[in-house]
Amino acid sequence: MAFKLFKRKVKKACVVGLDGVPHSLLRAMMENGVMPNTRRITAGGVLRSMTVTLPEISSVSWSTFMTGRNPGEHGIFGFTDLKAQSYDLRFPMFLDLQCETIWDLLGRSGLRSIVVNQPSTYPAREIPGVLVSGFVAIDIDKAIYPRRYLASLARARYRVDIDTDKCRDDPDRLFVGLGFLLDCRRAIIDELWGKEDWNLMEIVITGTDRLHHFAWDAWEDPSHEHHESFVNYYRLVDDFVGWIHEKYARESDENSFFMLSDHGFCGTKHELYVNSILEAHGFLSFDGSGDRELGAISDKSRAFALDPARVYIHLKDRYPKGRVARSDVTAIKNDLTALFESIEHDDTPVVRRVFDGEHEYSGPYKAQGPDLMLIPRNGYDLKGRVGAPGIVGERRLQGMHTWDDAFFFSARADLLSESEPLTIVDTPWKIVRSLGIET
Repeated sequence: MAFKLFKRKVKKACVVGLDGVPHSLLRAMMENGVMPNTRRITAGGVLRSMTVTLPEISSVSWSTFMTGRNPGEHGIFGFTDLKAQSYDLRFPMFLDLQCETIWDLLGRSGLRSIVVNQPSTYPAREIPGVLVSGFVAIDIDKAIYPRRYLASLARARYRVDIDTDKCRDDPDRLFVGLGFLLDCRRAIIDELWGKEDWNLMEIVITGTDRLHHFAWDAWEDPSHEHHESFVNYYRLVDDFVGWIHEKYARESDENSFFMLSDHGFCGTKHELYVNSILEAHGFLSFDGSGDRELGAISDKSRAFALDPARVYIHLKDRYPKGRVARSDVTAIKNDLTALFESIEHDDTPVVRRVFDGEHEYSGPYKAQGPDLMLIPRNGYDLKGRVGAPGIVGERRLQGMHTWDDAFFFSARADLLSESEPLTIVDTPWKIVRSLGIET
C-alpha cells in the first residue's frame, strides 16, 4: 500500500500596515466600492478605530508597534531629537531603539519573521528572519538583512520612497511614483515568500502617507482634477491587500491576518508655530546675536518646542543654558497648558488637547521625552519651527497626522473586542498571541 505524505502547515500570521490611513477613510473607501477586497476581508473579523502613542508620527508609532512598548520604554520620541546636554539636532535610528522588537521575541521561540518596508528600522540589523528597512533609509546597501538579498532588491528595482521634493508639487509624478513603489514591494515579497521559512510576514505600505500629505485636497473635493487619481491609488492598494491575503490563505490553516495604520489623517489649512507662541508670551527668548535658532536660546527661556508639537521645560540640569528648577516645573506646565488652550485663530480654538508626558509615558527613558504634547484641531498643523515670522503661516502640506482615527483589523475575532479601548501599544501582542506565544 502506498502512503502519501502531507507537509504539516506551519503556524503563520500576516500583517499589512497602511501608513497614515484613517479608520474613517478606510470605511468610506470600502463602502463606496473602491476597496472590495478589503471589505470582504474585514467583514470576516473585527475592524476598530484606535489612538496611537504620542507624538502622532510614524517614527514613534511604528517603534511602538514593533516593540509593544510606549516611548518611555523604547526611547524614540520623534524623527529628530536633541543630543544630550546640547541644542544640536540628531536623527534617532533603529540602533537607538532601547528594547527588543516582537521579531526578537518570536525568534527566542524559534519563529522567523519577514519584515518589508517597516519605517524606523534603518540601518537594518540582524533579526530572526529578513528585514528590509523602510523610511528613513538613505542607503539601500544598509537597508537589508541578511545582505545576500541585495541582489533581490536590485532585481525588484526596489526603492524605499518616492522623491518627495519632486513629487510634492507634481501630482503626475506623485501618482506614477506611488504605483511603482507598490510594484517593487510586490516583487520583493513574491521572492522572499518562497525562499524563506517564516511565521510572521509584515509589509508596510507608506505610499498612503505620502498621498495624504501631498494630495489630500483631491480626496476631500470630488470635483478636484486629481480626485480620480487619488481613488485609483486606493484601488491599487486594495488589489495589493487582496493579493497578499490570497497568498497567505493558500499557505496557512490559521486566520491570523491583521491590518493597521500608525496614525490617522486630516486636511490642513494653516501651520501654527509653537515656538513663536512661546516667544510671544515670554516663555522663550534668544540671545542678542539676532539669530533665531535653538542654539541661540537665552538662559531666561523657560520652554521651547521641537516638531511636531513637543514642548520641553528648559531645565537647568538638562540643558546647557537651562535655569528652571524642577520645583517650578508643575507651575510652568500649568501656565503653558492654560496658554495653549486659549490660543485661537479666526475665533476658533487651535489646540484640541494638551498631554502631559509625566502621565503619558512610563519606563526608564520617560525623562528624555517632552514635558507637554499638543494635539491640534483638524485643519491646523503644529510645527516646532524656530524663527518663523509669525504665529500662523500658510500650510506646506495638504494633510497632516491625527492622534486618533487610526485603525486595527484582526481576522481573529477572539483576539479583539468590539468595544475595549484600543491603542497601538496593544496591537502587537495580539499578533504575537496569534502565533501561540503568551507574554
